[in-house]
Amino acid sequence: MAGVNTMEKKLAEYKCDTNEAICLKLVRFPEDVDDDGTTFHPEYSHQIFGDDEVAFGYKGLQIQLFYTAGNLSTLFKVKYSSKVTETFDCVEPDDVEGKIREIVPAGFTCNTDDFISLLEKEANFKPFGTLLHTYTVHSEEAGELTYQIHKADITCSGFQEYHERLQTFLMWFIETASFIDADDDRWDFFLVFEKYNKDGETLYATVGYMTVYNYYVYPDKTRPRVSQMLVLPPFQGEGHGAQLLEAVHRFYCSLPKVQDITAEDPSENYVKLRDYVLVKLCQGLPSFAVDKLHLGFSADMIKEAQDKLKINKKHARRVYEILRLRATDMSDEEKAREYRLEVKKRLFGPYRKNQRELTKMRKCLRPEELVSHMGQMDTQTQHEELEKSYQVVVEDYRRIIERLATQA
Repeated sequence: MAGVNTMEKKLAEYKCDTNEAICLKLVRFPEDVDDDGTTFHPEYSHQIFGDDEVAFGYKGLQIQLFYTAGNLSTLFKVKYSSKVTETFDCVEPDDVEGKIREIVPAGFTCNTDDFISLLEKEANFKPFGTLLHTYTVHSEEAGELTYQIHKADITCSGFQEYHERLQTFLMWFIETASFIDADDDRWDFFLVFEKYNKDGETLYATVGYMTVYNYYVYPDKTRPRVSQMLVLPPFQGEGHGAQLLEAVHRFYCSLPKVQDITAEDPSENYVKLRDYVLVKLCQGLPSFAVDKLHLGFSADMIKEAQDKLKINKKHARRVYEILRLRATDMSDEEKAREYRLEVKKRLFGPYRKNQRELTKMRKCLRPEELVSHMGQMDTQTQHEELEKSYQVVVEDYRRIIERLATQA
């Protein structure tokens, strides 16, 4: 038994955390290749390496996936200090290279010198599609930086190959990511690029992107649905997500055939970002004026948000609640109580549905079955959960209001 434990300990030395082992870079200059400061790592690798996010069979494993900043030409190398087969004859290491090849499209190089030579071609790279929006961000180090948002589709020359390289980042930063069938012409692609200077030339670096699928709505409308959105880690926290979402929203608002704009299985972070952008867009609408907010969520708000900004009723309701919170003196007990009841009225929806289901159950369940279901819908528990939900919602709303104040 002691021998088995010793063997297990020795084999455990050949386990590597794949989130640490995978080294990603967006390379602009040759010196970036050896600069650890430009390296970033995945948040997730379970889709490639399993739920444990571990690769077995190597010590000092490093999986290099380096991309040129604009065109995303790729260097792929696997390095390690030792391999399990050097010590144990009958133990097979994981096929790390094979797993990565499953998601990285053909055309990459494994030679660092060849990769560095590809940087010279970056000057030829130009953003795909149509320019929708330009904006600037102030950087302490670099001053004013200029960014562009472009709309592209699969017919753009070279875009399909570029997108295949770009979407590999999804696997590392979106927990439930999957690749899309980009051949379907109902996909729209929105891309963010940074303009930067290198040796007197203007070059473009990939910052992030969004994919949107255009669903048909009877009889003659479409419903764009956001599928994927990613700002690459070196650019996160700089406001690019909000700029991208607002530009996309404004683009679809300009199309008369669009019914409204939705998102597929949105994350909590996406919902907060959408709330911020929609409040920013709606706060100037007459129906959302401060003197209208205390009167409650109105049909005028629903209609104006829908007609002018393609915002559906559910999203317009959240916008109303945020703007009303901003306009409410929460130190005034009566006004605070009115606001709390207004929000809880919406939050109570799922609990009201449970009560309707309970009424139906009374007609068809035996007494002992009914008791077990009633236990799940205890009134006291409902009130406690409702209060918790309210506090979480208000906390999120306050953060959005604070962000709006800093942008004013």
